[in-house]
Amino acid sequence: MREDNVSKRELRERLLQVRRGLTPGDRAEAERVIAQHALDLPELSRARTVAAYVSMGGEPGTRALLDLLRERGQRVLLPVLLPDNDLDWAPYEGPGGLVRAARGLYEPTGPRLGPDAVTRADAVLLPGLAVDGRGLRLGRGGGSYDRVLARLDAAGATPALVVLLYAHEVLDRVPDEPHDRPVDAVVTPEGVRRFGKG
Repeated sequence: MREDNVSKRELRERLLQVRRGLTPGDRAEAERVIAQHALDLPELSRARTVAAYVSMGGEPGTRALLDLLRERGQRVLLPVLLPDNDLDWAPYEGPGGLVRAARGLYEPTGPRLGPDAVTRADAVLLPGLAVDGRGLRLGRGGGSYDRVLARLDAAGATPALVVLLYAHEVLDRVPDEPHDRPVDAVVTPEGVRRFGKG
């Protein structure tokens, strides 16, 4: 699907509409299969620390993956939304260590490690609504993960960047801006697609 002449706002709404149409069974199966594919990624297998997120709404589910990463002995960091839409980070200590927060998010209750904690992650799982053939990700528009990516660049950090999506959200092209940074891979229920870096 090519989306050259569509604004980010219009494209976001189209993609969110499709997500709203997914059944609970569709979402549960996608979560299970995405977790399996993601765990097979060498970038995640060798990661000591993975920065991730708790899925919400119609996003591809992450909870199974978070728990499996912890079971393998990997440290998982989850975001805490700050008032200015930046992200702090705290360790994930299991489902019992999550609380409902602003905007319907679930956040960890553990100690806050500061916004720069993400720069020490070996892999970063990014939420999104779409990714294109160049590896450019379309987010929800809040700018939180743009700040994360800028922070990684400023620190010279080079973790693997992986976005989790449904297969129909891998598009030919998404609207982009000069600051957009490509991801390394997308994981969908159908498998993994990698993107070359210029």
